[in-house]
Amino acid sequence: MDLQARRGTASVQLLCQLGEELGVPVATCLRDTGLTDALLGDPLAEITAGQELHLVRNLVAQIGSGPGPGVLAGQRYHLTSYGIWGFGLVSSPSLRSAVELGIHYLDLTFAFARIWLEEAGGEARLRLDGSHLPEDVRVFLLERDAAAIATLQRELFDTPLPQRRVCFRHAAPADLTPYEQIFSIMPMFSQPLDMAAFDARLLDLPLPQANSHTRRLCEAQCRDLLARRRARAGLAGQVREQLLASAANMPDMEQVARALHVSSRTLRRQLEAQDTSFRALVEEVRQTLAEEMLRAGGFNVEEVAARLGYAEVASFIHAFRRWTGITPGAFARHARAGL
Repeated sequence: MDLQARRGTASVQLLCQLGEELGVPVATCLRDTGLTDALLGDPLAEITAGQELHLVRNLVAQIGSGPGPGVLAGQRYHLTSYGIWGFGLVSSPSLRSAVELGIHYLDLTFAFARIWLEEAGGEARLRLDGSHLPEDVRVFLLERDAAAIATLQRELFDTPLPQRRVCFRHAAPADLTPYEQIFSIMPMFSQPLDMAAFDARLLDLPLPQANSHTRRLCEAQCRDLLARRRARAGLAGQVREQLLASAANMPDMEQVARALHVSSRTLRRQLEAQDTSFRALVEEVRQTLAEEMLRAGGFNVEEVAARLGYAEVASFIHAFRRWTGITPGAFARHARAGL
C-alpha cells in the first residue's frame, strides 16, 4: 500500500460528514492528519493515502472497529464523487468495459482494498483483498469499498445489479439493517473470501449512458491524471513545490537542485526514475496555475501570462493550446459557462 499516493479530498469530506452524524467532531477526525477544514473545501486539493488512512483510524477509534459503519460510509460514494474516473465508467459501452477501466485506474479512486475481476463457471466475481490493511481498520475499509462498489453498480444501471452472493470473511454484526439497504441480497459472513458474485452474462449488458467518444476522452484524462499524481510523489513533488513557490520567476533546474541539496545530474536521474522530467513538471505547474486563474476569473490572458513568467502573450497562448487543445480565452469562456 503506497501511503504517499495522491488522491482528491472528496473521500475525507464524506468520512467527516459520516463522523459528524455519528457524533464524532470534524476536529477529532482531522487530528494529527495534517488536514484542515480549508483544505477539505478546496476541490483542486490533493492529499496522500496515508493522510486518509490516519483519518479513518481516528474515526474508527471513536465509533468502533466492528462491521456496520463501513457500509454506511460506502453508500455515500457516488459516481460523481470520483470525478473523471466516474464519468469514464458511466460512458463505457458495457459493464465489462466499465469494470476494466475502473480496475485499471483504481489508483484514481479512494479504495484501500485490492480489487480484481474473476470469471469462472458462468460467474463473475469482484474480489477484494484487505490482507495488507491495518487490523484496526480492515473491516471498516473492506466494507466501505464493497458498499461503494454496490452503489456504483446501482447507479450505472439505475437499478441494483442482481447478485448471486456477497461474502465477507469477518463475522456477522448484530445489526444487519445497513446491509439490507445497500446490497441486493443479504451478505454471508465468516466466509473464505471477500467478494461479490453475479451472473457473468451481466458483464456484457450495455450501459444506458454509453458514449464511445466520451469514454475515450475520459480514459485519456484518467491516464494523464494518474501520471501527474504519480509525478507529484517523492522528489517530483518537492520539485513541484519549489516551482509553485516561484511561478512568476520560475527557477531553473540548477536552482531547484541546490534548494533540494542534490546535484542537477542526480535530480535529472531521479525524476527519470519517476517517469517524468524537470521540463514536464514546469509545464504541469504552469498549466495548473493557468487553468486555476482562468477558471477563477478576475485575470485576463495578458495578466495570466505575466504571472506565469511569460515575456510574450503569444508564447503563453501557444503553450496553453498545446496543453489543452484550446486557447486560454476559449477555456475561460467555457469555465464561465460551466462547460
